[in-house]
Amino acid sequence: MRPLYFDYNATTPTHPQVMEAMLPYFNEHFGNPGCTHSYGLSAQKAMQKARQQVADLINASFEEIIFTSGATESNNLVLQGLLEPGDELIVSAIEHPAILNPARALVRKGIDLKIIPVDHNGLIKLDVLKESCTEKTKLISIMLANNEVGTIQPLKEITSWAREKNILVHTDAAQATGKIPVDVQDLGADFLTIAGHKFYAPKGVGALFIRKEINLKPILYGGGQEKGLRPGTENIPYLVALGQACALAQNDLDQEIKRQKELGEIFLSGLKNLDIDFILHGQNAPRLPNTMSIGFKNLRAGDVISGLISYEVAVSAGAACHSSGEKELSYVLKAMNVNEDYGQGTIRFSWGRMTTKEDVHELLSRLKIVFKSLA
Repeated sequence: MRPLYFDYNATTPTHPQVMEAMLPYFNEHFGNPGCTHSYGLSAQKAMQKARQQVADLINASFEEIIFTSGATESNNLVLQGLLEPGDELIVSAIEHPAILNPARALVRKGIDLKIIPVDHNGLIKLDVLKESCTEKTKLISIMLANNEVGTIQPLKEITSWAREKNILVHTDAAQATGKIPVDVQDLGADFLTIAGHKFYAPKGVGALFIRKEINLKPILYGGGQEKGLRPGTENIPYLVALGQACALAQNDLDQEIKRQKELGEIFLSGLKNLDIDFILHGQNAPRLPNTMSIGFKNLRAGDVISGLISYEVAVSAGAACHSSGEKELSYVLKAMNVNEDYGQGTIRFSWGRMTTKEDVHELLSRLKIVFKSLA
């Protein structure tokens, strides 16, 4: 039985073109870009090409891209490098822990934190957001697309309003970049986070867009790499990989979006034919083309996943299992006020470039068997 991977929002395989681009920089072009000899200059040239490729994908300037180890570091760099005691930070209730946890840690350092609720589709309540801002509000951090449900936030509307109030806006675009068009000029964001392993680069590399007129303080100290914001010798193979992943996304993004939407339509239509009661979370909001969070009524996500694992299918649950053994809804589903009858049986299905129509049909066949066993 061939394995089926439907957990692309967790991580993606490294694309063959990305692997091909990065491999020479482990041995053949192994130089330190801080050196002025030919080895160093070769590495420096590769790094700058990668920086331009990242900038091109999101319509930024070359000098506005800072390389990092991934989304967690990028998010922390913004929050910790910008906010000072007495400042106010506003986030949504469904942010990734890479935002929520550093935000809560900053509260202990004198930062005021406000968490804005979302509606039943996972969209931020804009009226509450606007009413919550004060003279102390320095930063609003709202993810572009939710990792669990796939809901895409109205970021352009948020940034347009925030600019009038002189409030900076950061968006964690880890799940959006490479999947949907991400244009920092159109979105109006001041900071934007990118994670390479979410769109076919290796784990351990990412980037942060910082609008050119804005300054951050470093949270790590060492050499002067990345304008002093990310000290340490650059990981050239991985930076090359990130650049190539960005170039790959830019090359056929519209075509891939259309294809992945079609896969979703096939999947949803097939589920309806399985005679199982379910809901699609966030169905009335804009969503990522590769993501469906499905709540199966009166089932336990863990039971469904266990069944799927036995049939070589990889997916993720929308419910968290706590150490006490009690199962409860994920904080995202709680924030969306999802009915527990459906929430407890929520599973996230996410697909990607390597997923075929045949894979979707095979997934449906194996789901049918699992559901029958749980009846």
